[in-house]
Amino acid sequence: MDAIALDDCYESVWRPVFTRLAEHLRAHPVPQARTVVLLPFAQLLPWAQRFWARWQPEGFAPRFATTRSWARTLAAWVPAAGDFSGEAARDALSARSLLERAGLGAERALLAAPLQEAAVQLAPAVAAVPPSQRSAWAEHARSLLPAPDAGQPLRYEAAVARIALEWVLASSHPTDVLFTPAVRAAADVLVLLEGLQPDSLAQALCAYWNDGGGTPALVLQLQKEDLLHSADDAKPRIAVHAASDGEDEAQRAAACVLAHLAQGRTRVALGAIDRALTRRIRAQLEGAGVAVRDETGWTLSTTRAAAQTMALLQACAWDAASDAVLDALKQAPAIDAATLDALERSLRADPAPRWRSVAARDWSQWPPQAELITAVERWRARLHAARPLADWLRALRELLAASGLWAPLEGDAAGALVLQALRLHEALQWGLDDWEGAAQRLTLAEFTRWADAVLEAARYVPPAPAGARVVLLPLAQLLARPFDALVLAGCDEKRLPAAPEPQGPWSEAQRSAWGLPTRAQLAAAQRAAWRSAMQLPAVDVLWRSSDEGGEPLLPSPLLQALQCDGLTAAGVDARCAREVCAAPTLRPAPSAASLPVRKLSASMYADLRACPYRFFALRQLGLQEAGELEAEIDKRDFGSWLHLVLQHFHERLRDASASDVFAPASDAAARADLLDAAAQSATAHLGLDAGGFLPFAATWPQVRDGYLRWLAEHEAQGAVFRQAELALEQPLDAWRLVGKLDRVDEVPEPPEGEPIPFVIDYKTESAAKTKQRIADGAEDTQLAFYAALLGAERLRAAYVNVGERGETATYEQQDVLALRTLLRAGIRSDLGRIAAGAPLPALGEGPVCDFCAARGLCRKDFWQ
Repeated sequence: MDAIALDDCYESVWRPVFTRLAEHLRAHPVPQARTVVLLPFAQLLPWAQRFWARWQPEGFAPRFATTRSWARTLAAWVPAAGDFSGEAARDALSARSLLERAGLGAERALLAAPLQEAAVQLAPAVAAVPPSQRSAWAEHARSLLPAPDAGQPLRYEAAVARIALEWVLASSHPTDVLFTPAVRAAADVLVLLEGLQPDSLAQALCAYWNDGGGTPALVLQLQKEDLLHSADDAKPRIAVHAASDGEDEAQRAAACVLAHLAQGRTRVALGAIDRALTRRIRAQLEGAGVAVRDETGWTLSTTRAAAQTMALLQACAWDAASDAVLDALKQAPAIDAATLDALERSLRADPAPRWRSVAARDWSQWPPQAELITAVERWRARLHAARPLADWLRALRELLAASGLWAPLEGDAAGALVLQALRLHEALQWGLDDWEGAAQRLTLAEFTRWADAVLEAARYVPPAPAGARVVLLPLAQLLARPFDALVLAGCDEKRLPAAPEPQGPWSEAQRSAWGLPTRAQLAAAQRAAWRSAMQLPAVDVLWRSSDEGGEPLLPSPLLQALQCDGLTAAGVDARCAREVCAAPTLRPAPSAASLPVRKLSASMYADLRACPYRFFALRQLGLQEAGELEAEIDKRDFGSWLHLVLQHFHERLRDASASDVFAPASDAAARADLLDAAAQSATAHLGLDAGGFLPFAATWPQVRDGYLRWLAEHEAQGAVFRQAELALEQPLDAWRLVGKLDRVDEVPEPPEGEPIPFVIDYKTESAAKTKQRIADGAEDTQLAFYAALLGAERLRAAYVNVGERGETATYEQQDVLALRTLLRAGIRSDLGRIAAGAPLPALGEGPVCDFCAARGLCRKDFWQ
């Protein structure tokens, strides 16, 4: 470590504190070894011991501790049944039980988490009151809560607040031992080193100590003398960097850290203000080979180990999505990856949104997949029945072992913490029966919520790498610690306000009366932490001028105050410019003579006309996008559904007409009923979700009535339905044209009235787009291709646009026979050139590229 920073911290912070402490001990002769010095946070313990050894190398040292560490050395605290323990696994069950006893059992799933949060916020306030004074304190605290009223709008919030207060009042607390005679037996002198924010418990302990007589407690301020306005500085030590956005800010912050390390600074602090920003900075530093010691950690639920555990639980739900089950299986080492891949390909080819539908299918023709599904169903069946917590933990432990996850979790630092937090080890389940509510039978959904709440409440702090020169820590924990430099990113008005928002729904009156931090106290602590941090030897402060959505931002009010005082200088961008030679991606133009085309459909030829490279990638190579298992129902699904509806309707109408079912007077009503029946049949056949299909179902009456009006006019012109979904093949030299026609009617051809085929293709697009297809003539190949498939010498072809607003119209291609001749010649030319080895370039033009599945393969976005 830089000796200058170490000496400065010792001389300006710790030496004055130790001097005052020595004077106090001389005034009250007691052994130093029986002196307890309370520190504001645990990270100061090694530094206090190190600096005391420098102050007094010989003799006994005081006992440096925090209130919690001191209480642990005095007595082991064991919570009684129903006590607020501070352990999420236990308190989650207690919260459920308390809500049931309060008559809120029906709302326990909704109110359990808020009740725990409220208890967590109130517990420090209650613990700061000596046990002998809590009864009187409780009476005053209850008077500040709203009276319970079943009719008030915020009755649930009021009930949660009152239950939380009574819960923590009725509980013992780990630090209660500090208000007992054991304190006097453990020490003769009590010294409190106050941090940036008053500690209610430590102050109450000092008052209790002074009431007992003997050596009075000593309270000292652990703060550095304010040197921001010192005249000794030739230039400001605070460099301000204004970044354009979050990525720019992260890059500049990482560059600042690297610059400090390059200058020989051995301990650099990286302030944690915005979690996402510091995570990005840390990733960039570790990418540059810089080890970072993280003292903040992150929520345990966000680790991979927790995600794997929760994925298994969610996959066992009765209505689990197929995606959820596949995701869990991909993380299970016991699952054969090749079999799982084959199963996923099958499901994407024939989607099944819910896993129960997958298990119900007949997989006998694919034994490996059948065996896998049987094993998964056996796992899932173990977790379906409701049971007490201990049985759930045993079942989850068995599931983790069966899936092959248990050993990897044990060998991972975060995984071991997951097993510990959920008490999955058998040794950790001792005393579980004494927990409040542990005997209640939980459903799988309730147990899953319990596990999620436990993992959400726990924090994972990764092991510190050896020799780490960069420390990631909160702003307030810079106090009294020797750092050579500080890089503080996220100092804009949004992420670093002048006054942090207090936690919880408590009013200012409640906060003041209960000893909870008020807004004014939080603002004062924020300012004190800021000023303390700004006194480090070198400081880089970064802020961004715009947020993710382009919203303009200003610097934090704390930073603006420094700028107004002239204590800052413009920071220099420490990023090094690097010249990179341009290497543009060339437009691909492969030759595919070795991939001969045998069959050609209308959509395949449309791809070839739109972009030869698209035809090469999607048709000749056969590359396809993986289908979604839970895709939302869209306009394409509506089109497929409508095609099936009209096929069923016309086939039934043809059969009914042949049997003289329809009487002339009731023909229209009967047709509407028949069309509705076809709609219901198609919906059931396609397995469409009623909720997802609701927007299209709502427009169905207009679509139905509009189509029936068009059909009446169409039949009045002599048209007769012949066949729907007609699959055809037609030879063309060395190739075969293949396809399926939506519908073929017969219409009389004037003047003789001889019947000829009328090819119809349904469209559910906008009418303007359908009109454009007809106007494009030779550019639109679909109707001409269908005419080539039918092969008749005389025929008509048209698009029938079925509008969602009840407007169905015919758009006939008058020149379809001439276009068919041009199409055949074009196919011969194009396929012949492909067979001869002509290149298939990526055109990269027009709207066809907007939704092309081959865009990432042709690399259009990286062309020169």
